[in-house]
Amino acid sequence: MKNTRHIIKNVLPDSIAQELELEAGDELISINGQPIEDVFDYHYLINDENLEILILKSNQEEWELEIEKDYDEDLGIEFESSLMDEYRSCSNHCIFCFIDQMPPGMRETLYFKDDDSRLSFLQGNYVTLTNMSDHDIERIIQYHLAPINISFHTTNPQLRCKMLNNRFAGDVLSKVQKLYDAGIEMNGQIVLCKGINDGEELERTICDLSGYLPYLKSVSIVPVGISRYRDGLFEMKPFEKEDALKVLSSVHQWQEKIYKEYGLHFVHCSDEWYILAGKPMPSEDTYDGYLQLENGVGMLRLLQTEVEESLENLEGDPRKRKVSVATGKLAAPYLEEYISQIKKKYPGIDAKVHAIRNDFFGEMITVSGLVTGQDIIAQLKGKDLGECLLIPCNMLRAGENVFLDDVTVEEIETKLEVSVIVVDEGGASLVHAVIDKDGQKSHRRRQIYEQADSSNCGTSECR
Repeated sequence: MKNTRHIIKNVLPDSIAQELELEAGDELISINGQPIEDVFDYHYLINDENLEILILKSNQEEWELEIEKDYDEDLGIEFESSLMDEYRSCSNHCIFCFIDQMPPGMRETLYFKDDDSRLSFLQGNYVTLTNMSDHDIERIIQYHLAPINISFHTTNPQLRCKMLNNRFAGDVLSKVQKLYDAGIEMNGQIVLCKGINDGEELERTICDLSGYLPYLKSVSIVPVGISRYRDGLFEMKPFEKEDALKVLSSVHQWQEKIYKEYGLHFVHCSDEWYILAGKPMPSEDTYDGYLQLENGVGMLRLLQTEVEESLENLEGDPRKRKVSVATGKLAAPYLEEYISQIKKKYPGIDAKVHAIRNDFFGEMITVSGLVTGQDIIAQLKGKDLGECLLIPCNMLRAGENVFLDDVTVEEIETKLEVSVIVVDEGGASLVHAVIDKDGQKSHRRRQIYEQADSSNCGTSECR
């Protein structure tokens, strides 16, 4: 176990920690004599009603404090690292990794590859399990951390080693078996690469993973993201319409088979497959409660449902308003359809959807989450955008107003001479952003982890 220092960043007012005169800069050493590895140890140990905590003050004095409290009462401490440990970087060199396809000169955090099982629980990130030791597995089981999101890609051991460029990557199922035996809920994903893990290999993978039902709740299949920055990397071919039809056919057969036994559809295709194949999105009940929205599975179907439900509760009126909407090319036709539904109740609304071509990463990248500020400016400069420009929340960096290329919302407002409204997730948010002049301005993004790596491959399409 690494000796990570747990430095207090902030003490909440009216908390136990404030009463004990703990301060920013103090260090937590142990709880009830046990050292703290990370945030999970901390929350597990402080659930006791009687605590002895050892604190190293910033002046190097040691304070041993005895605390009596309610079982689930928090101490009111915030640490410098929310994980209370260093983030674990990825030991793989996946042939499809999107981070390897990033251009130079971007902010440092975008080049960090994580493979941290704790982020899987806390933030929904997908992990390959290659970085996990027996100790890590035991802690997941001990604290019953669930769900754990796993990047499988294939269950063929030799092929998995090749795809992840890691000679230890083929041992994934032994670790999954331990989680299964302990009743740990899991979700899985497969980044599909043409001619590599599709076809018969995909059939094998789905068959193998179905054996971990019911604890493995879902498996999503997303197409590999291919940017224009692939010089020197493994050659990747884009999927065509015929390929998408084959993937959908296979997945639908598996869904029908598995649903009969488990009442779950289990394996799901991301929205891109249906768009590429020219097929309508599946009905809402096939998504099993939308277990994999962050992987772009069912986002457009859910958005349609939410738009329709929102409009049902509105009377409509002759108000007049002109706005513009910027999104990725993938979602643009669907947004046009949803806005046409809005116009039926509000015929005075003039809302134009602008499909932003991804010149930064390349035209094969079509999702809104990878649209850059510079592409928006270049393609909308000089256009009549109306009262405001609406953009989806996932274009922005977590908690900030910055695009992937470090262009800010304020810069876009200045360059395009228009107010920008960041639309939160949900159909109701879209409807009200289109029709309401007094809609709340919000420069933020929903997704809490910034990385655009192979775990998502740029597939998430937040409206």
